[in-house]
Parts: sequence; structure tokens; C-alpha cells
Amino acid sequence: MEQRVLGPGAFAKGFRADDNSREGDSDAVVRSELEDFFENVAVPLHLVANDGTILRANRAELDMLGYTAGEYVGRSIRDFHADPAAIEDILNRLSRREDLQHYRARLRARDGSMRWVEITSNVRAVGGQFLNTRCVTIDVTDKIKAEQLLREQENRLAVTYQSAGTGIVEADAEGRLLRVNAHLCDLLGYAPEELVGRSIFDQTFSADVESDREQYWRQVAGEIKSYTMEKRFVRKDRSLVWALVTSSSVFDGEGKFRYAVRVQHDISERKAIEATLAQRAEEQAALHQFTEMLQHARTPADVHEPALDAIQRALGCQRASILLLNDGIMKFVAWRGLSDPYRAAVEGHSPWPADCADPQPITLGDVEKAELPEELKRTIRAEGIGAVCFVPITERGRLLGKFMAYFDQPWDCSAHQVEVARTIARQLGFGIERLKAQNAAQRLAAIVESSHDAVVSKDLNGIISTWNRGAERLFGYSAAEVIGKPITIVIPDDRLDEEPLILGRIRKGELVDHFETVRRRKDGTLVDISLTISPVRDATGRVVGASKIARDITDQKMSEAKVRDSQRHLQDLLAAIPAAIYTTDRDGKITYFNEAAVALAGRTPVIGSDEWCVTWKLFWPDGTPLPHDECPMAISLREGKPVRGYEAIAERPDGIRIPFIPYPTPMRDADGNVIGGINMLVDVSERKQAETQQRILLDELNHRVKNNMMMLKSLLSVAARTSRSLEARDVLDEASKRVAAMAAAQRVLYDTADASNFSVQPFLGAVCETAKQMFPPNVRLVCEADSIKLPNDVAMPLALIVNELLTNAVKYGLNGSAGGTVQVSITKEAEGNSLVVRDEGSGFDLNSVRATSSGLRLVEGLARQIGGTFEVHRDPCRCVVTFSQAPLKIGRATGTRDD
Repeated sequence: MEQRVLGPGAFAKGFRADDNSREGDSDAVVRSELEDFFENVAVPLHLVANDGTILRANRAELDMLGYTAGEYVGRSIRDFHADPAAIEDILNRLSRREDLQHYRARLRARDGSMRWVEITSNVRAVGGQFLNTRCVTIDVTDKIKAEQLLREQENRLAVTYQSAGTGIVEADAEGRLLRVNAHLCDLLGYAPEELVGRSIFDQTFSADVESDREQYWRQVAGEIKSYTMEKRFVRKDRSLVWALVTSSSVFDGEGKFRYAVRVQHDISERKAIEATLAQRAEEQAALHQFTEMLQHARTPADVHEPALDAIQRALGCQRASILLLNDGIMKFVAWRGLSDPYRAAVEGHSPWPADCADPQPITLGDVEKAELPEELKRTIRAEGIGAVCFVPITERGRLLGKFMAYFDQPWDCSAHQVEVARTIARQLGFGIERLKAQNAAQRLAAIVESSHDAVVSKDLNGIISTWNRGAERLFGYSAAEVIGKPITIVIPDDRLDEEPLILGRIRKGELVDHFETVRRRKDGTLVDISLTISPVRDATGRVVGASKIARDITDQKMSEAKVRDSQRHLQDLLAAIPAAIYTTDRDGKITYFNEAAVALAGRTPVIGSDEWCVTWKLFWPDGTPLPHDECPMAISLREGKPVRGYEAIAERPDGIRIPFIPYPTPMRDADGNVIGGINMLVDVSERKQAETQQRILLDELNHRVKNNMMMLKSLLSVAARTSRSLEARDVLDEASKRVAAMAAAQRVLYDTADASNFSVQPFLGAVCETAKQMFPPNVRLVCEADSIKLPNDVAMPLALIVNELLTNAVKYGLNGSAGGTVQVSITKEAEGNSLVVRDEGSGFDLNSVRATSSGLRLVEGLARQIGGTFEVHRDPCRCVVTFSQAPLKIGRATGTRDD
């Protein structure tokens, strides 16, 4: 379509075109005004053809862009748009007959600058034909710059808001969070989306909610514009954080509350410092009060109760206790808030040994996680204890006890708190020892004053400074008469040279112990005394005087004279006894011997050097060497009791050996303490010769008895085989077996060197082996015996019992010759000795078969003979004989040693 550039008047004609068909041409004045309006209106205007050609532009538009009409009109509007996409969109929308309202675009000015404009345009059409567009172009460059500046400021404000080093939130009138910055999220540990929409009171610590809520409602109501408070927040991890909150109101144009800006400064560190300072002040106050109370302590409670106060106050624990070592065991002496069952369960427990040189505090911050015995952990859990601290109480490196601090919840103990605990423990140890020292001093003063002995103190010049009642009684002077005077007032003239020597030793720090001398009473009489004089030192260790204890030994001197007379008489008596006698001190050193002892030993013992026995060498009766420190005298002194039933052999230096029986007996003082021993050695050489002859005769007798038993057994066996009576053969067979058992026992006794006792192990083996020979070959015997010795009198009855029970087990338990195993054992039990015979049968009722079984009746009778009982148990069958015989104890006299 051909486009024409419109000249002046075209604007008016265009506006009146529709009217021309109805009314004709308009008045020229009206056209002129319209032309003037288009051309001179302050709003830029232009007309554009449907292909984008600029048809006309007014002065305001040309001025806006800096073009002349010739440079602007007739060109395509596209040439002046900086954004091709924008102009194409404008033209396309206008071609579709759309109206544009405030469409923003950029136009190039003649000077090369860009002008932001808002275009309002519509299409002029005639008869449906697109004629041109009518465009109003408003220069909004300054507005756009202002908006950009505003956006930049808002962006900077947003960045500042997010990057601020303090927490910032915006909250509506309901207290809901509208906006939160990153610092607040970091402070509380939540993401922004987790906080927005929630109440400002949701993360507030419960104790601080009401105070914050009350002020916020006043702020919303307009009563206050802002307020500031310190409160605690609960973080997502449930920890607490302190913040200084400043809440300021933002109002709308009508002055009504719109929202609140709340700034939260993290003051946790400051609060921690304040809490630490407060805790330090509390600790110092507690320690000061404790120290002050210790200065006035007179009883243990005066020390323990202030200590418990200091522990709870300084450490902030809920409960506390004090335990002190008593005979090496930790025992409660004071406590608060602990139950009786808990104290009973843990008393005596200590994490340090009693002799620990440097015990250190131990803390269990969480009892549940501590490595403790499960039973102890259950006890602590039942008491409701979450954490516990063990603090040693020491004084000069010595462990006195411990105090315990208990916390209801898990507790992390800092190094400073440990040091505070140690300070309390040091003060407590000092208080305990100071109280002990005070009590000891008071007791000592009371002892000194009430002592029957004379207790006197003097300076290094010998001037008396104290004088107790014992001294008044002993010397006859009152304290007022002698204090301030020289000690020589009680020293006889012939003993005055002793005092300078005593003072000289005291100045050197030496102790004068049990110095026996003579002193003079007020009435001039002399008294025998024993002096013990000790140096007295000041706090620096310097000797400043002497403490003297004087004891009247007049009675002792008389007693010693009597003892000397008695000892002389005793020695005369011992010398007259024809047996060897000697005495020792408690350490075994020889203190006395008579001539008979010299004759037996073949040597003269050395008093104070020889130990335990006067003999040169010692042997047991079987020839085994006997060390002197294991001889009967040594045993008697060690065990504190007489020793009897031993025999030994003394060897003289010339090689001659003499058998003897010792009779060592401890000697005791008036308090029952062993102070030495006395021993008599009886020569038994002649008796030994008689015993040797007796043994020869006994061996001959045993040999003949053995032969007779074997002959009797053979006769019974022959009679059993030749007898026509079945009953007679059974009786003879049983008798033969019994004789065989007795013969086996006799062999053991014959082969035993001990004339009084026999060993059970070879005895049982011999009896079982003899019995086995009479049983079918498929019967297995298992014999077991402990290492036991029994009197010889038990041998025959016990052999017959074993024989009867084995015969019964094979005959009935194993059904005669069916085969199987029979077990027999003799063991040492708590109630005595136990003989048990087991077979594989089901057993029997003893009461039911007693009347028909002569063998079982024999067993019962023999059991009673050895002082035992007989029982039968079933399933499986067990026959048990229990007896309490013990070996005869005659020591090494028979070649055995009864240790």
C-alpha cells in the first residue's frame, strides 16, 4: 500500500474525516486549533503507517529525541527503536487492532543516548482499512533511572539485611514472622522456610515467653513504639542462646501499626562471661565462708557441714557427701540428699588405693555412658544421679578420704571447676587435720596433766617451764614452787654432772631414752627414776627446749632384784635335771642351756648366736635332713603353742647320732605375748633299740599270719569244690573270698613301714585285684582312691566291706556273668571318708533284702564297727559307706611328718 507523509492539516483532516461525509468541511478555526494542539502539545505524539513509516511527529517528540522533522518523519519507526523485538511486538499487536497502554521501549536519540518511553497507541482505520497508528510517547527515562536507582538501593538494602551481623526479623500484628535474615537463621539453626509463618514466641525459652508477649501486645496496640529485652531462644538442636532483642514498630500512612522490625543481637558470650564472673564470685564467697568457718571448728560436724555448703555452692551440685578412710575403708561421715540403700551399696568404694601418693579428681560427666559395673550403675541410676565427681582429700601427700559432688543431670566439668574442687578438698583436708591436731593436743595436755609419771619441760639452760601433777607427786614440789627455777633443784650433788651432758645431747637433737638415775625429793629423800628426754622444736625445726618424763622405778628395782634371785634359783633347778634343757628368746636365739644339753649335743652352744636348737645337725627319723628353722622349737615359737609327738635325731660333731623326743613350749609374759621358749630333749636311744627288736618279732608274726591265711583259703577252696551240697559250696566259697580279702589287707599292712596307719590307694588296689580274680573275665573293675591314710584297725573291716559289696554288685547288679563295669572308690569328703560301689543295675531296697542277705547284714555290722553308716541308692545302684576314721598322728617318729 502506498504511504504518504502527512503535512500540516493532515492531523485535523484525519480527525474530521468521518464528519465530512455528514456535515462537510469543518471550520478552518477548529482545524487550526487542532493543528496547533498536535504540534505544540507538551506530550510527544506521532503517527505511524501500517508498515512502520513515521507519517508525522510533533515538536515535543522531535525535541525529546533531538531530531529535525526531516531527519525523523518518513523513516521507519524501527530505525529509532533500540530493541527490535519490542517494536515488532508493538507493530504486530497494533496490526491486530490491539490498544497499547504504557508500553515501555527504548528510543535512540540523535546524540546517541537512549530514551526510555511509555507508548500509548491505537489504530485509525476507515472502513476496516488500517490507515495509521496514533501514538503518545511519554519520556520516562528519568523515572526509569529513578526506579533502577530504587531497585539498586532495595537490592543493597536486601543484601545488607541478609548480610547484617545481627538477627533481623519482620513480624505482623499477630506475631507471625514475615521475613527473617540469614544471621537469625544461623543463630537459631533453622532454614528461612522453617521460620517464616511461625510465631516469634515459638523459639523463645518458656520462662521468657510471657514477658516478651506482654510487651509485644502493648507495641501492637500502640502503647509503646519499641522495647528492648534480653531473652533466651531455643535452637533447633535444643541448645539455648541468649539475645538482646530490640522490637521497633513500622506504621502505615495513617499511623497505624503495620509490622515490627525486631533486631536480635547474640549476647551468649556476654552472658557466659557474666555467668562465669557470677560463678567465680559465688565460688570465692563459698571458699571464704568455708575458710572462716574452719577457723572456729571444734567438732567434726563443724568441719563437715560447712564443707558440704561450700561444695554445693561452689560447684552447683544438688547433692554432696564426705567419706574418710577408716582402717583403709572409705566410710560416710557426712552427706546430703542420699538414701540409706545407696550409701550402704557404695560405702567402701574408692577409685584410689589407700596408699596412693598423688590421687587425682575423677569426673563421670554422664553416668549412663561411664564404664561401671552394671550393678553399681543400677544403684546410681536408682538414686537419680546423672553425673558425679570424685575429689580426693589429702594432707601432705597422704590420702585422707574423698568428697563426692552429685548432679541430677549430665554435667561437663571444666578445668577451673576441678581446681575449685581441689581447693575445697585442700581446705577440707587442712580442717580435718587441724581438728585432729587440736584434739590430739587437748588429749595430750589431759594425758600429761593426769599422767602418773612426772612430765617436765625446760629450756636449753635447764630452767623449768612446765610441771605436771605427776611431778608434784614424785618430787613433792608444787608447780608454783619450781617453774622458773633450774632443774638442778631435784638433782643430788653427786649427780650434777649429768645435767650438762643431757643438755648437750638435747642441743644436738638427740633423744635420751630410759636413762636410769637418782633424784632428790623436796623432803631430801632419794628416788630411783628412769628418764626419757626428748628435744622440743619450734616451727622451723630448731631445738628450743626439752621434754622430760620421769618414772619412779623403785618398785621396778625391787622386782628386778627378786627376778634375779628367781632366775638364779631356776637355773640351779634346770642344771639339776638330768635331761637336756635349753631356752631361747622369741627369735629363736639360745639364751640358756644346762650341762645335760652340752652332753647330748656333744658341743657347747653359743648363747645369742645359735638358733632354734643346741644340736650341731638334725635329721628326721628316716634320715632326711631337718633344717634348724623347721625343727619343733621353731614351729612352737612361730605358732605360739607346745609341739608334741615329734621324734628327731641329733648328730654330734664326732658323727654319733642320738634319737630324741623334743618337748618345746613357748614362754609368755603377763599379757600373753610369746617372749621365748623352753625345750627338753629326751634321749630315746634305748627305746629305739627295743623297737627294732619288736619290729623283727612283728615281721615274723606277719609272715606266719599271711601263710596261715593262704593255707586257710586253700582249705576252704578245696572243701567248696569237693562238697556235694550246693548250699555248703556257696557258704565255703563266700568264706574263701572273705579270707582272700583279709589276706590282701594283711599284705598291705605287712608291706607298710608305718606301724599305726596304712595308705588307702595300695590297700584298695590289692583288695580289688584279689576280688577280680574270682569274677568272670568280662567283669571290669574300676578302682579309685584319694591319698588318704587310715588307722590299721580299720583295714580288716574295710576289706570285708569292699569284698561283700563287690560280690553283691557282680552277682546281682551285673546278673552274675552278664558282664559290665563295677566302680569302687574311697574319697575324702567334708563329712568324713566315703566308700562307694557303683554297678549298672537298678539297685535294691535295703530294708526289703536285709533279712535274707547275710552279706549285707555283715556290711552293716562292719560299718558300725568302724563308726560309719551304710546306705543304698537306686538308679543306678550305689552302695555308700561313710565313716570318719583319721590316721594316728605321731609325727615323724614313724617316718611321716605331721605338718
